Amino acid sequence: MDKSNGLSYNKFLDFSNKIEPRVIFFFFFTKNHNNMPVQDYKHHVRYYTTHHFIFYPVVLGAASVSAYFAASERNQHQLLWTAITGIFLVMAWLSYMLRQHYALNNQNRIVRLEMRFRYYVLTQQRLEPIENKLSFGQIASLRFASDEELPALVQRAVNENLSADEIKKSIHQWLPDHMRV
Repeated sequence: MDKSNGLSYNKFLDFSNKIEPRVIFFFFFTKNHNNMPVQDYKHHVRYYTTHHFIFYPVVLGAASVSAYFAASERNQHQLLWTAITGIFLVMAWLSYMLRQHYALNNQNRIVRLEMRFRYYVLTQQRLEPIENKLSFGQIASLRFASDEELPALVQRAVNENLSADEIKKSIHQWLPDHMRV
């Protein structure tokens, strides 16, 4: 760090040790989400505007138009329009599957690591022995629990085998996740 403004690396370390690592991460690596609505069980689904409301309607509209021409043409162009319809439908399906596959696999790894880290910070115990008793859906649902609720809710989820939905409904102090895919 620059010593000319009175800051030193040791002062930064002293300051950063007083703050939860999660706070440091969110401070430096997240966008300003102050204009977003409060997130809770009923309001935690997120849409990607260009993908959900522009790309898919355009591709499905083009597939519908080409399907119309394929059905209305009774000549040599019918096969061409049918092929174009198939291409648009395959393109929409592949884009959905690839986007979901890559993004969700990456997100699942990050969620697991986040939960391991949070659980360790809060309890000084590793989550891995308990993690094998929980499905990924349960682990993903637990990430919405506040730090105060998390350790007890993890134990309750293991002991009572709560579903992901039951875990979400059990959370009293919702910790929003504005960065998920």
